[in-house]
Amino acid sequence: MTTTTLPPLAAAPAPMSVFERYLTVWVFLCIIVGIALGQMLPGPFQAIGRMEIAKVNLPVGLLIWVMIIPMLLRVDFASLSQVKQHWRGIGVTLFVNWAVKPFSMALLGWIFIRHVFAPYLPADQADSYIAGLILLAAAPCTAMVFVWSRLTGGHAMFTLSQVALNDAIMVFAFAPIVALLLGMSSIIVPWDTLITSVVLYILIPVLIAQLWRKALLARGQAAFEATLAKIGPWSITALLATLVLLFAFQGRAIIEQPLVIAMLAVPILIQVFFNSGLAYWLNRRLGESHSVACPSALIGASNFFELAVAAAISLFGFQSGAALATVVGVLIEVPVMLLVVKIVNDSKGWYEAGQKGQKGQKT
Repeated sequence: MTTTTLPPLAAAPAPMSVFERYLTVWVFLCIIVGIALGQMLPGPFQAIGRMEIAKVNLPVGLLIWVMIIPMLLRVDFASLSQVKQHWRGIGVTLFVNWAVKPFSMALLGWIFIRHVFAPYLPADQADSYIAGLILLAAAPCTAMVFVWSRLTGGHAMFTLSQVALNDAIMVFAFAPIVALLLGMSSIIVPWDTLITSVVLYILIPVLIAQLWRKALLARGQAAFEATLAKIGPWSITALLATLVLLFAFQGRAIIEQPLVIAMLAVPILIQVFFNSGLAYWLNRRLGESHSVACPSALIGASNFFELAVAAAISLFGFQSGAALATVVGVLIEVPVMLLVVKIVNDSKGWYEAGQKGQKGQKT
């Protein structure tokens, strides 16, 4: 790709935008609006649901592209040349994101959905809920990790390189891991639909974003940053519109069983703290700096929920438990990740004291 000066991530820590900080509020409003519109205007929403080609809902597909492409515009694959400089932190990131996170979520789904909460959940949706949780865990964070990294003073180039590497791996690993874990959970999904989701929601958006990025940077860094600032709200606006559509279809199920959302949140919350804590601790044990450990821990805790929502809708439909499970991930993303940010910031003294102790033992 292109080699450039650092994007805005390299600047001093910036505050979250209003959209980002109050994402949970917007999602709650989307739940209310979507349910209300779905009950009052069932005809138009059913018509939208029928607008499909090869099991891909066209309005949702367009909204997903508007969500994902501005986020992928930040990713510079030239930063992969920096991976070797912090190979321990990158190793931890890859281990947690691809060897631990999807499998631990499948286990948590089995424990809570099939056993602990089974008496309180609709039996015909159990498989679908587990599938949604797996889709959520198999998609490492792409966009919001830049925000979390800024708030912790994270190493800018490391954050960029780990996102680029995860995105490159996701193109090839997302479908096989999802198919494997769903198969282990006795959930059959059509491979053609799964591969179509990868092509539509990962591969093509990556290519479009990289071509657009190259064209913008050819006009200078100022043009690139101005475009990022201009299109930034597109992603969350498109996400909220998708959620209104989804809850218009999910409304009846939520009205009948409002505690479903709370029960689906439990395995997601456990995984967030488990994965972030594991990555943070491993980086400390391996002697990585706090500025590297923070983004390494945060990317393992957060999710590429836009991709998960899109894949869940394509594979299982608007009214599925899988779609609802991925939306719960969106609902709790910001408040939970802000708590993780606070924990890693407040524990910086503990982290660096441990590093000094390890250096002293070696000498």
